Amino acid sequence: MSLTKEAIELLTQVGIKPHEHIVELEDGTIWQVDNDGNVSQLMAQTAGTAKRALIVHTLTGLVDYIKSNRERKDKKMYLHIRDSEYVTLQGLLLEDGRREELLTAEARIPKFFFDSYYPSEDFLIGLNARFVDDYDRKQLIAFAGNVKEDNARQTSDDGFAQKTTVKRGISQAGEEIVPNPVTLAPYRTFTEVDQPESEFIFRMKEGPQFALFEADGGAWQNQAIFNIKTFLEKELEDEINSKRITILA
Repeated sequence: MSLTKEAIELLTQVGIKPHEHIVELEDGTIWQVDNDGNVSQLMAQTAGTAKRALIVHTLTGLVDYIKSNRERKDKKMYLHIRDSEYVTLQGLLLEDGRREELLTAEARIPKFFFDSYYPSEDFLIGLNARFVDDYDRKQLIAFAGNVKEDNARQTSDDGFAQKTTVKRGISQAGEEIVPNPVTLAPYRTFTEVDQPESEFIFRMKEGPQFALFEADGGAWQNQAIFNIKTFLEKELEDEINSKRITILA
């Protein structure tokens, strides 16, 4: 909290200098002074609270911590599902109004850039490595793998659908409509839960280059949060029933 001009003058009068940085006054309050002479009060750390949160990268690690943490056995804790990638375990309410953070689970997610065009080989690698194996993914890989540069140049586009000539085998060739929309499940949340499916618009251009454009308005994020909550409720059933853990989503 920044102080008024009068308060800063008062602290200066009692001998606080910018180079001292941290000063504790006789009343027990602790103040910080930056190099420009700006003064702010530091809240005292409540005894028994964590100074910084631990970090894990799986929901399983989060569950294991809660179940094995005997120091917090009789203390209320909160699981806050912030979004599809972050879940924080929180404890006591501190003096400054912040809530103590004990542990953060951060999902490690392979990156695929939607709304961006990829060269054919990179696109196919991305589909294989960063999406759940399902029917639409197989169909898209089969289609994109058979489009050559000459075909892409001859692609027709009426603004709603694209058509291109695809050659299969040695002699068979025919005009095919680019599959749209496609329902896919990219890896976008923790691997312990089902990856949410959503619709994408598949587009192509010379190169050939391919792109996927999200078409569900971000609804998948709500589904991801629901999947995380369902997983945690199952794994922490005893802790929830004993009122030790509350899940906020």
